[in-house]
Amino acid sequence: MLIQDPRKPGKPVLVLYDITDDRIRAKASDACKDYGLDRIQFSAYSGRLTKTAREELEIRLGKILGDHSGAITVIQLEQAQFEGAWKKVNP
Repeated sequence: MLIQDPRKPGKPVLVLYDITDDRIRAKASDACKDYGLDRIQFSAYSGRLTKTAREELEIRLGKILGDHSGAITVIQLEQAQFEGAWKKVNP
C-alpha cells in the first residue's frame, strides 16, 4: 500500500532506526515502504516525502516504537545533500 503519490516531489529524507524487537523493526520497515522510501541499509531508508507525508510517517513510526526500546530518526535533507551523496551498490 503506497501512501504518498510518487508524482509529488517532496523533499529528500533519510530514516534511520535501531530497534531490537524483530516484530517492531518489521513494522517500521513496512511503514517506510508504505511511503515509497527505498531501503539503503538494513535499518535505513531514503526517498522523497512531502511535508505532510513526512509528518504522518513520523507519527506512525512513533506509535510503532511506542514504549519499546530503540531509536528512530527522520532527517530531512536539502537537495544538494541528497544529490551529493556517494554510493556504490553491487548486485
